[in-house]
Amino acid sequence: MDLFDVGPYELSEAIKTTMLRQRLVSLTEHHIANCADYQKLFGDIELGSIKQLEDIPFLTVPLFKQRELKSITKDHVFKVLQSSGTTGQRPSQIYLDAQTAKLQSRVLVKIMQEWLGKQRRHMLIWDHPNVIKDKASFSARGAGIQGLSFLGRNHTYALNDDMSLNVEAINEFHEKFSDQPVFMFGFTFMVWKYGIQALQASSLKLNFESAVLLHSGGWKKLQDEAVSTDTFNTVANDCLGSIKAHNFYGMVEQVGSIFVACEHGYFHAPSTAEVIIRNPETWKPAAVGETGCIQVLSALPESYPGHSLLTEDKGFVVGRDDCQCGRKGTYFKVLGRMAKVEARGCSDTFERGAS
Repeated sequence: MDLFDVGPYELSEAIKTTMLRQRLVSLTEHHIANCADYQKLFGDIELGSIKQLEDIPFLTVPLFKQRELKSITKDHVFKVLQSSGTTGQRPSQIYLDAQTAKLQSRVLVKIMQEWLGKQRRHMLIWDHPNVIKDKASFSARGAGIQGLSFLGRNHTYALNDDMSLNVEAINEFHEKFSDQPVFMFGFTFMVWKYGIQALQASSLKLNFESAVLLHSGGWKKLQDEAVSTDTFNTVANDCLGSIKAHNFYGMVEQVGSIFVACEHGYFHAPSTAEVIIRNPETWKPAAVGETGCIQVLSALPESYPGHSLLTEDKGFVVGRDDCQCGRKGTYFKVLGRMAKVEARGCSDTFERGAS
């Protein structure tokens, strides 16, 4: 059995943990041997002492802003991704080789097919087309759109460059595909402000019969406006028709490892990834239901040491193997940023740049 061949939510926690630990120990050894900075930090670790996932050493996400962390030579760099760093601050630099990029795409397809089905859907993107052309904005936003676009067809951008609704494009897309399976994607705050709220203020009426809306990014501004997940989903259905909206948690530092929220609103760890919640005072693993700092583990990063990262987000594990949706593995909630952490989310960065 291979982690990369099984369904994303098929493995029980016990079986997955054993397989994932072996893979992560192997990645730790690989990065110690091939990344000088990683070797300086963890070269003295006795790999045989890693008995549990919590024993895997972790880097903090901000280190990728400060250091050029890669486990490949320059001539093997296939692509460099950037995080959505705030204005004036250096974004994370994530170095991919062809093998890691291929592995990320393979796993991403498996995860997304769980929510979209295997047939490619017609795709409506809640952004403007220049976001993937403009080098200044091609970071997490552009990478997110480009990374998911191959799951759709007949790609249509719903917004103009000034973030206004592209009414002509939306109407044409709706007329052609309203009764067919549709895939919508955008960053959460932008879908809300420039999509849903703009539709409410316009005379444009949409009624898609079978659409899935996947959205991701900072919820801070929605929380500031007192917009809950239930409100978002209800209003989205009012404006767009019969849609299933799923938020997902992920970051450019671990592309391919995404945690999609199920019908009950819980994020689920796929077979190739895991989350550990750590007490911010002791850094020991927190109990189920206890809030702490989110650590993300991924079986994918071979070209850079991003397989075990301590994020700047807080949350808690709800349970394992027993979610009402039937998917196995760890499921959890994200509560926002830890205190005194820079707000670097995609939505927040865009708003600062636009104001």
